[in-house]
Amino acid sequence: MRQLNLDQLRTLIAIVDLGTFSAAARALHLAQPTVSLHISELESRLGAPLVVRGNRRITPTAAGAALVERGRKLLRDTDDAIETVKRQAEGRVGRVRLGTSTGVLVDLLPQVLEALGAEHSGIDVEVSIRGSYEAMERLAAGTLDIGLVAIPQPPLRGIVVTPWCEQPMMAFVPRRWKAPKRVTPAWLAAQPLIFNEATTHMYRLTMEWFAAAGFAPRARIELNYDAAMRSLVAAGYGAALLPLQQSTDTARNDRMQILPVSPKLTRRVGIAHRQPAMLDGATLSVLKVLTTFRQT
Repeated sequence: MRQLNLDQLRTLIAIVDLGTFSAAARALHLAQPTVSLHISELESRLGAPLVVRGNRRITPTAAGAALVERGRKLLRDTDDAIETVKRQAEGRVGRVRLGTSTGVLVDLLPQVLEALGAEHSGIDVEVSIRGSYEAMERLAAGTLDIGLVAIPQPPLRGIVVTPWCEQPMMAFVPRRWKAPKRVTPAWLAAQPLIFNEATTHMYRLTMEWFAAAGFAPRARIELNYDAAMRSLVAAGYGAALLPLQQSTDTARNDRMQILPVSPKLTRRVGIAHRQPAMLDGATLSVLKVLTTFRQT
């Protein structure tokens, strides 16, 4: 037996609810012969009469009443499925996997997520801490939807990277150290240093800054977690070159100095994702909100 036709089922329910073929035709914006055809085809398909054609009002047979009862639920489920797909396509619901560094996570991302929750409460953003290199790899593999990555990045086929924000790099120095008002590579290279891990973009940015002034210092320790690096500076273990986080670093810190560097150094962050034609509605909605926070 062929599957039920939902349009025919909807016609049957309208007839039972309204009592006549003509009333159902008007409600469904169909010609009356079409309504009659729907019922005759449905009865033929099921091999049972579904309605009793009276003088004034159409009534369902026992089989018709049973089909109407179950048909109402079927149509509700169908409408719910269509609405779910529509909401997904329009970017009102869905899950988006976003990878970011700890620096961006602390400073800018909370504002983004707050705005996203206000505009698109049905979108679940799954945030993970990823270095830029790993984020780009995962985007290419399809296991990440958006990456907030350090730029510039080597071109990667199918991946779009656009500038998003800039963060000034500052010298983080223990409070008890006697430091110049503006930190130079020469002064900093002579101090115990805390670096990001050698595989990171931040490490390369730091070493390029030193190299341009003719220095190649070695770190006392390397680790890839900004908060831990700040804690070690505050404990007097060493100095670090890190991006300024406006939301936390501008607060008073009695155990740490945050000093400008000369020459100036800036970390640039971009939004990385696959080609827009490959993205679902939820990811496009998150990208739209991220774009409103662009600071470049």
